[in-house]
Amino acid sequence: MAPLRSVTLALLLLTGSAAHAAEPLPAAIAVSGETTVLTVHAEGAQVYECKAVTDGNLAWSFREPVATLIEGGRTVGRHYAGPNWEDVDGSAVTGRTTGEAPGATASDIPWLKLAVISRRGEGVLSTVSTVQRINTSGGKLAGACDKSGELKSAPYSADYVFLRN
Repeated sequence: MAPLRSVTLALLLLTGSAAHAAEPLPAAIAVSGETTVLTVHAEGAQVYECKAVTDGNLAWSFREPVATLIEGGRTVGRHYAGPNWEDVDGSAVTGRTTGEAPGATASDIPWLKLAVISRRGEGVLSTVSTVQRINTSGGKLAGACDKSGELKSAPYSADYVFLRN
């Protein structure tokens, strides 16, 4: 299965569109009746914070993403806590997770479907209703933590597909 995902990612990077994916998306993140507005590649990090968990031990807890959005080799936006996606044209959306599917390996963050819960500005993202995170690579943090409040990041990449009703 991993080689097929690698081929799919290569096709997406070459074509710049999730519509050309060689395999269907997992049911938990699939959409129907929506139109793709924009597909971008993201390179960045998932930031974690060392926090106490219910048993009193310390563990890494997801804090926020920090990523650059890329289309055709050019920076077209950024992705940050919220989660928010902001295009260079000033339009932006905030999402809430509504579906999740596992990444290709244990070190890959999950694929997501997010409903847009707020919009700002006029531009390419102003009509977006759903965001999908697919083709994830990395982003999970391994290992223990021993100092509450410590921050650590895990590099990741993904493709984000922005859709409208």
